Amino acid sequence: MEGMLDAAIIGMGRWGQTLVDSVQGRNDAGIRFVAGCTGRPERAADWAARQGLRILPDFDAVLADPAVQVVAIASPHRMHADQVVAAAAAGKHVFVEKPFTMTKASAEAAVAACARAGVVLALGHNRRFLPAVAEMKAMLAAGRLGTLLHVEGQFSGPGAAAYKPGMWRADRAESPLGGMGGMGIHMVDMFINLAGPIAEVTVLSHARAIDNGLDDTTAALMRFESGVTAGFATLALAPRYWRVALFGTDGLLELHGHEHLAFTPRDGEGWVRDFPKTDIEAAELAAFAAAVAGGPAYPLPSAEAIHGVAVYEAMIGAAASGSTYRVA
Repeated sequence: MEGMLDAAIIGMGRWGQTLVDSVQGRNDAGIRFVAGCTGRPERAADWAARQGLRILPDFDAVLADPAVQVVAIASPHRMHADQVVAAAAAGKHVFVEKPFTMTKASAEAAVAACARAGVVLALGHNRRFLPAVAEMKAMLAAGRLGTLLHVEGQFSGPGAAAYKPGMWRADRAESPLGGMGGMGIHMVDMFINLAGPIAEVTVLSHARAIDNGLDDTTAALMRFESGVTAGFATLALAPRYWRVALFGTDGLLELHGHEHLAFTPRDGEGWVRDFPKTDIEAAELAAFAAAVAGGPAYPLPSAEAIHGVAVYEAMIGAAASGSTYRVA
């Protein structure tokens, strides 16, 4: 198909398959998956055959394949930084799942490598593509909330129940602060997207209920550079829950789940609005493809990608030390 980017998926676990499934066979996405690699190819063989993917021996083989124009990285967290740098050096445009990298220094190195190589770098914070979030940003920009005072956010779920010894997600080095790598980092990005840079964090993180070595309860108090404060939580063994609320002098704006937005003004009538369900994985990959094709820039600036990692790194330090950490 003319105008389609040929992509390889790096990591064919549940999330790698979700990314491929979101766009495969869609003419409007601008991207199709033709190849990939994975740590356990035998487990993905049937799925890959159904989706028409060639499973290559390893990441180096993907980078050496001239048919692959872009890579989408859905590998274990600690592999991201080196894989982004290597992909850029091979001239491949890069879509990478969150968390981007595990340290601010490695995030800066990855961004610099892509800039040197002239390749597009896109970070998979899919909630940026929710129509309700676009409405929240527009209302903030229009001053509908008055002066923003405080933000609250929680992203929780039951995933930790499935983490068994030997799984990479059950490795504390891959999943510091429990649900932060899989869920909470999305809410940190949402905070940055809506309210700007975060200046400092105070964090409590521990295991209340699980005994696989991971934390299940992580809570934080944050201060933004603007002076706005925030309360945050991510629970790794709880019912699935997403909520972000913006408290201003003139109004409260609250998103429950991905589609249910409520506005409560200080004076007058409020409203509740349900937005259409959106395939946010397809949306982020289509935005990546459009950026590679010379269209609009991917709507997550590299500086914000780096800052999200810096916040994560500061949260890890703050939890370990029991003190407030300034974000680097």
